[in-house]
Amino acid sequence: MSTTPPSARTPAAVPAPAPDRSPRRGQVRRPGDLVFSGASLASGLLIMAILAGVATFLLVQSLPVLTADPGEVTGEAGFAAYVLPLIVGTVLASVLAMAMATPVAVGIALFVSHYAPRRLGASIGFVIDLLAAVPSVVFGMWGWQVLAPRLVPAFAWLEANLGWVPLFAEGSNTGRTIATASLVLAVMILPIITAVSREVFLQTPRLHEEAALALGATKWEMIRTAVLPFGKPGVIGGTMLGLGRALGETMAVAIILSTGGFTWNIIGPGNSTIPAEIALNFPEAAGLRLSELIAAGLVLFVITLVVNLVARYIVEKRSEFSGAN
Repeated sequence: MSTTPPSARTPAAVPAPAPDRSPRRGQVRRPGDLVFSGASLASGLLIMAILAGVATFLLVQSLPVLTADPGEVTGEAGFAAYVLPLIVGTVLASVLAMAMATPVAVGIALFVSHYAPRRLGASIGFVIDLLAAVPSVVFGMWGWQVLAPRLVPAFAWLEANLGWVPLFAEGSNTGRTIATASLVLAVMILPIITAVSREVFLQTPRLHEEAALALGATKWEMIRTAVLPFGKPGVIGGTMLGLGRALGETMAVAIILSTGGFTWNIIGPGNSTIPAEIALNFPEAAGLRLSELIAAGLVLFVITLVVNLVARYIVEKRSEFSGAN
């Protein structure tokens, strides 16, 4: 017979207390939160509806030229032959502009965020941001009247020394070339890339920078190992925003470029872009010619959409470095 006292026996299982299901303070959906959430959802759906509406309009208006006889299209070789030189010219001008603007923009952003004194950096950032407020027509007139004539000697030098390269086969006597237009586009997209890169660099965790310096890194080594990896997604995003601006720029390119068919020679006459083609011909267009221009706009719409999707994929792939996303 057990001699264990009742008090020493294992107590009977006590049922666990019921969980507290009362709403916590942070979980209460206040009216303001509901309104903001609904407004955000409605805004997102509205944007998607507008985008779908634009795409539908462009597609419907483009059907006549897409189904027309090739001989009736400008160039008498079909719509693909008509729009392909414009696509290549648009991409070429935009890529050249991005290649020229991105290193300068990143350098300015690093100087303003990590090298310049606070007042000097703020002044430089303010001046760079002011470039975004200049109308594109002003940039186009500046490129035509001021920049193009001054680039003629440089084009002649390139032709004389690098003429064996197809890109520099023949220099222009007026300077109104795809290279000039790309340089103007680079100046136009510089504020966008600089502003985004500067803000991302400034958000680099201070502890990361101090840890690199504590390990004996120089300032440049700290920037290379801590700041640039953290800011890479932001730089990519800003670059793609600038590329989107360059792809869709109309008046500056239309003012600078002379008319002509596509050529790989970037310092000679010729070449055009889709926005410039539409801007120069849309007012007088009618019938099938109008459908051609709208179809060209549809192609530009698809190009910009693909560029943004690719940029989004790259940024998301590198999101582990970004605290700003």
